Amino acid sequence: MNRRIKSAYPVSLVPLHIFSGRSASLFLLVLATFLMLFSVVRPQAVDQLRMSITDTVSPVLSTASRPFYAVAEFVGGVSGISELRADNARLKAENIRLRDWYQKALMLQSENQSLQELLNLKAQQETKFVTTRVIADSGNAYVHSVLVAEGARAGIEKGQAVLAGEGMIGRIIEAGKNSARVLLITDFNSRVPVLIEGSRQKAIMVGNNEPLPLLQYLPPDGEIEEGMRIITSGHGGLFPPGLPIGRIVRNEEGAYAVKPFADMRRVSFVRVVDAPNDPNLRRGVLDIEMNP
Repeated sequence: MNRRIKSAYPVSLVPLHIFSGRSASLFLLVLATFLMLFSVVRPQAVDQLRMSITDTVSPVLSTASRPFYAVAEFVGGVSGISELRADNARLKAENIRLRDWYQKALMLQSENQSLQELLNLKAQQETKFVTTRVIADSGNAYVHSVLVAEGARAGIEKGQAVLAGEGMIGRIIEAGKNSARVLLITDFNSRVPVLIEGSRQKAIMVGNNEPLPLLQYLPPDGEIEEGMRIITSGHGGLFPPGLPIGRIVRNEEGAYAVKPFADMRRVSFVRVVDAPNDPNLRRGVLDIEMNP
């Protein structure tokens, strides 16, 4: 009597053997080559597809990250109880100094307003901003960027400056409907026109995929010292002038670099600042006056 021998594997799993071993590697290699060639021929289509996928995944990332932020805040609160007394004494001393500076600021504000009226100076327009939360760190050793939880629906556009609580961290390079990608100032592709506060010397801050961006196009006869503040110059019309960035330091090679005020690794919330509305300033990123 003939008996049929039943297979130990379900019939539905048989096609999987086709994509096992060398066949799977060949298929993935062909697929990767096709995607790479397609991204070269149609880069805009790839960017739109990536932002569409990001918009779809961003609500899930935002929801999944909330418990981690809650745990981090709880742990930080418990571990910081022992430092409350020292912080309280320090804040009392700072409060006394701030009261003195507040009175001086009021006097300077009144004097500045009088001089503006005397010179008939046009007041600078107030900049608008959107506060949002960082939901993912999509950067790596070669690309430094983060993902935020707001996009075009909240008024975020490509090119806008992004600030943390301490200072500027980057600019918007892609804006979807519900999310946007931020290129950090430490990225190799980052270029920011800056001003050395106090000396009024102009320069370009260049990212190098390192924690300390470099300063280039400095005047040869400029008086530069470590510790000087670096702010945005507003040249090119991409960023509003006066945004704080960091302080001048010397790197290991002895070149002038910038230590950002904000810690890129610990940024949770950011502000996206709109560019100036003056059409005379919006000449493009490359139209930057290098001569002081």
